[in-house]
Amino acid sequence: MAAVLLAGGLHGQVGNARAANITLQGTGATFPAPLYQRWFSEYNKMHPEVQVNYQALGSGAGVKQFQDGLVNFGASDAAMTDEEIAVVKNGVVLLPMTAGSVVLAYNLPGGPAELKLSRDAYVGIFLGKITKWNDPKIASANPGVTLPDLKITPVTRSDGSGTTFVFTQHLSAVSPEWKSGPGMGKSVNFPAGVGGKGNPGVTALIKQTPGTIGYVEYGYAKQTGTPMAVLENKSGTYVKADPASEKAALASVELPPDLRAWIPDPSAPAAYPIVTYTWILAYKTYADPKIKDALKDVIRYCLTDGQKSSDALGYIPLPANVVTAVTKALDQIT
Repeated sequence: MAAVLLAGGLHGQVGNARAANITLQGTGATFPAPLYQRWFSEYNKMHPEVQVNYQALGSGAGVKQFQDGLVNFGASDAAMTDEEIAVVKNGVVLLPMTAGSVVLAYNLPGGPAELKLSRDAYVGIFLGKITKWNDPKIASANPGVTLPDLKITPVTRSDGSGTTFVFTQHLSAVSPEWKSGPGMGKSVNFPAGVGGKGNPGVTALIKQTPGTIGYVEYGYAKQTGTPMAVLENKSGTYVKADPASEKAALASVELPPDLRAWIPDPSAPAAYPIVTYTWILAYKTYADPKIKDALKDVIRYCLTDGQKSSDALGYIPLPANVVTAVTKALDQIT
């Protein structure tokens, strides 16, 4: 079924005598985009009358277009703030749909397949203070490994990004210097490096440029076979990103009633240190009941059968209690 892309949201058209075709338009985070695109494609196979067009333009664009009423739903890895919600006249329901980790993917010719990075090391790299791969702060965590005398090039996001928010929120939690310097947000002035657009752009830059290291959603590194650093967590344990360490991080936080929860630095010994939920942004009120009904049905599919696709694409299936809470939150959409 051909996509119908309109800035103004939904376009309804009579496709046959039995039913009207419905197109839902969404924009936002690149972090969950591979999973969302799988979900929406599979849903369309079962319900050909419903097409979901999702443009992965970054969380910043997702929040802005949602606020401006240009889409039927937005998507962001940074849950909307009270201030951002206040300007949405139709109200907001935040729905965590999946979770994942932010990894430090790297391209280091002759380097180890699993490079260990201490907290001091990876903060120092993105502060622009650690500039060579054989720096003692990197070498000390990797005994017996010969590291090349090669310049480090950090790769960051050039667009407004929830992945940037999650990563810089973590850096602010572990480093007073980072907190008082670049700070946290969807867009941050990084002291060093080059920028790529979206998780795909950052991943591509890392793959093609020796000496680079950048932050991307785990699934992008996994699908492209890009090495990922093993990071020191809050308890001093070096942990690689995998389903077990990600689930340990999620278990350390309880979702509040508004379903906004952050995990800037989980304390569990087995937890991977940079894990986040990612949200679909829905309106509380839709003028067209067909849009409302279609969106709610798509989301119910994503919360149930859709979760079965998570592991294969590098995401964390939602815990059962979270699925229950999000399903209940759908009742707020009228």
